[in-house]
Amino acid sequence: MSKLTLYGYWRSSAAYRVRIALNLKQLAYQQKSVHLVKGGGEQHSADFQALNPSELVPVLVDGDVRLNQSLTIIDYLDEQYPNVLLTPVDKERRYLVKALAQDIAVDIHPLNNLRVLQFLTQHLDASDAVKKEWYRHWIEVGFASLEKKLATAHGLYCVGDEISLVDVCLVPQVYNAERFEVSMEPYPIIQKVTRSLIQHPAFEQAAPENQPDAVVST
Repeated sequence: MSKLTLYGYWRSSAAYRVRIALNLKQLAYQQKSVHLVKGGGEQHSADFQALNPSELVPVLVDGDVRLNQSLTIIDYLDEQYPNVLLTPVDKERRYLVKALAQDIAVDIHPLNNLRVLQFLTQHLDASDAVKKEWYRHWIEVGFASLEKKLATAHGLYCVGDEISLVDVCLVPQVYNAERFEVSMEPYPIIQKVTRSLIQHPAFEQAAPENQPDAVVST
């Protein structure tokens, strides 16, 4: 088996997803931290640009394979290491899982990632209050629709009683929502599912505060 290396950052939602997936599959991997803030952001360095010209984490290296984009990385892990599948084989459940995961990773997260928030501050002179309002608005819009979809899909987890790609995407997004003081009271299903998931060892081990590069005060 190739040695897996994950380039990420402790607070990156996308890297958090990949850590969860690796842990669920019980795959050993080396972490290399790319600090997204220090010195203007290590993702902008020449060394990291050579690894990923998009200047974003995560990047997974598996032997000669080098991948970015968390959902693609997890698809790759499912194909190469299928001991635990995060996208079901069953057609109906498979595409429901993919759609719900993309509701989070494609529709909600990109509007609120670090470079968007930095642009609001650095180029549009947005105050911290305006930035938080932006963040909360898009989380609330996304979570409101997700809550309705989960009403008919969830069991113990987002889709039935087996952990899937949706759960892998949900927990990092809830983590960030709570960090920005978004009230979770309007989303009881999301709350219930998240409470179950964060007790799982794979999710606990992947939590930002448990990463070697974590700086809780930052």
